[in-house]
Amino acid sequence: MPLTTPIAKHTQDKFAITFAPLSLAEVYALADNPANGAVVVMSGTVRNQTEGKPVVALEYQAYQPMALRVFEEIASDIRQTWPDVNQVIIYHRTGRLQIGEISVLVAVGSPHRAEAFAACQFAIDTLKHTAPIWKKEHWADGSSSWVSIADCEKVRDPQ
Repeated sequence: MPLTTPIAKHTQDKFAITFAPLSLAEVYALADNPANGAVVVMSGTVRNQTEGKPVVALEYQAYQPMALRVFEEIASDIRQTWPDVNQVIIYHRTGRLQIGEISVLVAVGSPHRAEAFAACQFAIDTLKHTAPIWKKEHWADGSSSWVSIADCEKVRDPQ
């Protein structure tokens, strides 16, 4: 359960930055709706390597007020491009995460799967490019460094 109160521009949308572990079941339930023909969920997890270098943990920090506004803007952009989308859920963790832990969940509910897949991919790609969230990679050799998550992925055009 998020430690921060989720905010929403549309009553069905939910956004949160939280220190607490993320729940796949909770986020799926928030995106579910009888009008949906599809719910697409993207779960970002901590992997054990980056470019072949062994990773032992990641640490996330966020500028919460601005990150939540970015999440709202992403949902707004989704609704302009895919107006049939019913729900947009974006939750991101902060703090130190171990290998296999979920760092981000994005869920999109829509009457049709093509729109749900496209909107979900747009949401995660845009989040990684624009949200003020940083991660510190902790490597097996004891070294570490901070990187903006924007350096990890390039954003894709919503079309």
